[in-house]
Amino acid sequence: MKLIARLRPIHARAALREIIGPLQSRSFQPDFVPRDPNSKPIRYKYPAAYDPYGPRPPPSEKIVQLAERIAALPPEERRQISPALREILRHPDLKQISVEGMDLGAGGAGGGPAKAEEKKAEKTAFDVKLEKFDAAAKIKVIKEVRSFTSLGLKEAKDLVEKVPAILKQGVTKEEANEIIEKIKAAGGVAVME
Repeated sequence: MKLIARLRPIHARAALREIIGPLQSRSFQPDFVPRDPNSKPIRYKYPAAYDPYGPRPPPSEKIVQLAERIAALPPEERRQISPALREILRHPDLKQISVEGMDLGAGGAGGGPAKAEEKKAEKTAFDVKLEKFDAAAKIKVIKEVRSFTSLGLKEAKDLVEKVPAILKQGVTKEEANEIIEKIKAAGGVAVME
């Protein structure tokens, strides 16, 4: 019995070898050629710049003459070429991509201080900040804060007590001025940021 139990796995391995085939190592494949250990690796020549479309023929004489005529034009006329071609060839106008809100690093887009001045001039959304208020007019200020926010009594009171605090964010200039006037009439001082 023990002998049969030991021979059964050997018989199973032989049957498995017939199903799989001879040893599946690469060196036993019929097309395998061993590499010469003394040979040097193959050095491939890479082009200086990759062009996926392959080498291009030189421009025709007509194109060269056209380029020379364009280069000879004064700058004002050269600026008119692109819009005219876009209109004639019916190309769509390219929209400028907004980079507002993107971190472009220290160098950024090369804007510097001029860009910062433009952003301040173009600002459309403002924040209203409560700077201080008269202690006697605290209740009136809380009522005014509740009138233009969706806060409850307790939340409005907490907001007013922790001055300076931002009352409303992202409002238009006209709306911010109205809120400032209401706060001023109630006895508080608010500023627009």
